[in-house]
Amino acid sequence: MMKRLFNGVVVALLIAQLALVLMSWLLSATMTEDVRSLISSEGVRWFFSHFSSMLATPWLVWLLLLSMAAGSLCCSGLLETLRPPRSPLHYRQRLALRTSVSLLVVYIAGVAALTVVPHAVLLSATGQLWPSPFSRAVVPVLSFALLLVSIVYGWVSGRYATLADVLGSLCYGIAKAAPLFLIYVLFVQFYESLKFVFL
Repeated sequence: MMKRLFNGVVVALLIAQLALVLMSWLLSATMTEDVRSLISSEGVRWFFSHFSSMLATPWLVWLLLLSMAAGSLCCSGLLETLRPPRSPLHYRQRLALRTSVSLLVVYIAGVAALTVVPHAVLLSATGQLWPSPFSRAVVPVLSFALLLVSIVYGWVSGRYATLADVLGSLCYGIAKAAPLFLIYVLFVQFYESLKFVFL
């Protein structure tokens, strides 16, 4: 089901991009005002010179961080421990859970010290939380919290025996999210092309 949905989204974005290229060419050929063609010399130069900057957005970084955090969370065994109905936890799982929760509390306290107290470092110049440096970094902050909790849990519980296991869990998340990266590239390319043609 998910594979068919992914294929449908990719095909729809490719068709939309092709239709936009043809429509921009036809509208610019008929001298329609304020429409630029993607296959003109200006359009080709724009596409090649802006392709990397089009893709380099915070959304891409957030997608990467969240996929790494999700992979670590899945591989650490923490989700299995918390999912009902669950069997009684053995000693290492209980110790791992306590350690993870303790580190999460310390992490939250650290973030709170940077945001909640008056004149905190991550507040805006007017003392507001939204918008502020913290609001622009909320996804990385959440991703690092998930990474910290899951890696510590996996390490203490024995699920991660070596550093290679930890790194493998991060790569697992990226591999599972690979279709989202393709959709991201195609969507951003279409959206930016649309802006170029009409705006």
